[in-house]
Amino acid sequence: MSFENAGNLQNDLAAWKARGEYLKISGHQIFVKDEGDSQLPVLLLIHGFPTSSWDWSGVWDELKTHFRLVALDMLGFGFSDKPNVSSYSIHGQADIVEALIAAKSLDSFHVLAHDYGDTVAQELLARQQSGSGIGRWLSCCFLNGGLFPETHHALLTQKLLLSPLGPLVNKLAGFKRFSANFSSVFGPHTKPAAEELALFWQIINEKDGKHIFHNLITYMRDRKLHRERWVKVLQQSAIPLALINGSLDPVSGAHMVARYQELNCRLDYLGVLAEIGHYPQVEDSTGVVKHYLTFMDGIGYQSK
Repeated sequence: MSFENAGNLQNDLAAWKARGEYLKISGHQIFVKDEGDSQLPVLLLIHGFPTSSWDWSGVWDELKTHFRLVALDMLGFGFSDKPNVSSYSIHGQADIVEALIAAKSLDSFHVLAHDYGDTVAQELLARQQSGSGIGRWLSCCFLNGGLFPETHHALLTQKLLLSPLGPLVNKLAGFKRFSANFSSVFGPHTKPAAEELALFWQIINEKDGKHIFHNLITYMRDRKLHRERWVKVLQQSAIPLALINGSLDPVSGAHMVARYQELNCRLDYLGVLAEIGHYPQVEDSTGVVKHYLTFMDGIGYQSK
């Protein structure tokens, strides 16, 4: 596991938050992390559902020796604002990411995304492809995520949250149910410890965040509605693309990689983590960093 000292987790999280900042974007307070030598290339990290930028903490220090790292908690996640509205959308999150890119004056950068963040990255790539995007993408690497709705094996809880029963299911859900569902997508030998689960749950509940799960989950509809647009950008990408995938992920594991290849999407590098589940950066941070830097070397990138 990435978090080796469970007793220090609260201190680690407090330090993580203290080193961040809040930017006013689209009328909301968005939590942002911006660390690393400003002379290094920029790596933008986009987290998944239902977690936050804290997911990157296990790979952060090592990647920071190679890149200036910029990450955010998207609207409705982590330490950012969590308005109780039904208008959450992938396009809206992409707007916030682009506003961050503009606010930080990021001219060119690499992207590392996971889960929900993969879908946000697909929309942002579509904007790049059309010439309307902010900044210039140099490469993109996807960790496990629902790049194709037909291979996204949603959990039963996710399906219920998306249904008319969503508000009730959300209201009744608690830490015990969260722990069982969250742990189920990890590999059999890399499941989170009780202390880690408690910390993830704590972050989710910042600013009463659990109450909006049924609003955030609507991204699953976005994936179906915009499938053609978002798959095409993978097939026609002008920049290098990579996958680092935990094969044992029941949601988007080896079966997602097979579909990616079947659809002839651009793939400059494939990193397979055979014993890992849905959260590679949490379950095997060392493996993710190794694969990511190998991808970077393969496209001619040198950080130092």
